[in-house]
Amino acid sequence: MGRKKAGKCERPVHRGKDTRHKMKGKTMETFTEEMHDALRASMEPELEGAAVVKLPCPLAMWDLGHCDPKRCTGRKLVRKGLVHGLRLNQRFNGLILSPAGSRYVTPADREIVAQAGVAVIDCSWARLEDTPFSKMVGAHPRLLPYLVAANPVNYGKPHRLSCVEAFAATFCIVGFQDLAVLLLRKFKWGMGFLELNRIVLERYAASLSEEDLLAVEKDYLSSTPQEEELDPFDVDSGRTCMNLNRPLREEEDEDEDDDDDDDEEDSEEAETSEKEAAATTSCKESEDTISAENVG
Repeated sequence: MGRKKAGKCERPVHRGKDTRHKMKGKTMETFTEEMHDALRASMEPELEGAAVVKLPCPLAMWDLGHCDPKRCTGRKLVRKGLVHGLRLNQRFNGLILSPAGSRYVTPADREIVAQAGVAVIDCSWARLEDTPFSKMVGAHPRLLPYLVAANPVNYGKPHRLSCVEAFAATFCIVGFQDLAVLLLRKFKWGMGFLELNRIVLERYAASLSEEDLLAVEKDYLSSTPQEEELDPFDVDSGRTCMNLNRPLREEEDEDEDDDDDDDEEDSEEAETSEKEAAATTSCKESEDTISAENVG
């Protein structure tokens, strides 16, 4: 008793949680291949009864019913089978884009997104105080850095992103731009979001840490001139505004045409004045000649 039995094997030694975690889920190569396949499939014509494009990671949304269903980009993605709905108090293990987050999305979140996906909270920006963020549970709440909205409701406004723009911004920052393109192509204005934020998104995606990303944001804001808001109908502003019913290019062309017309009128007036002066001189010389003959 107390002695080891001959021939009995010892218990294998585990190498810790890191090894077990690496064995779980798909590899990044597999994820990238599935991402490219999904983008190619999404570009094919949508046929009735065709299978829904399968994304390489789950997308989810808590819908609080604050938004107009006809304008809600999140609900449209749900109808197309690209996003699934979550109930309050239902946990999500991936990245959660939430105003209640304390950390920002960075390229370091790439593995979390690939393995567990992204979730958004569909609520009104005007009703954040009424939103029960504590009932949207997860281990990775995140904030998005400075970006400008391209959706028709909040076009040009910083931070006021729609659900699809929030998904797309996250994918761009962590290096999965194909997924951003796939989602944004579902909306007529969608690709405008990438065009509007192209420079700063590229810089965010190249950042090495959260501190680096915030430094990029600060530098971008300090180097970007903030346009002054101007009411074109304020007659007391002392500013002249363009005709809002026509493009600026047309007005510039009209101005150039007016300048040309003015130049032509000036030339005609100058030529007329020269002719009148010559005629006056000729009459004067004739009068002098007649006076001289009379004197003689």
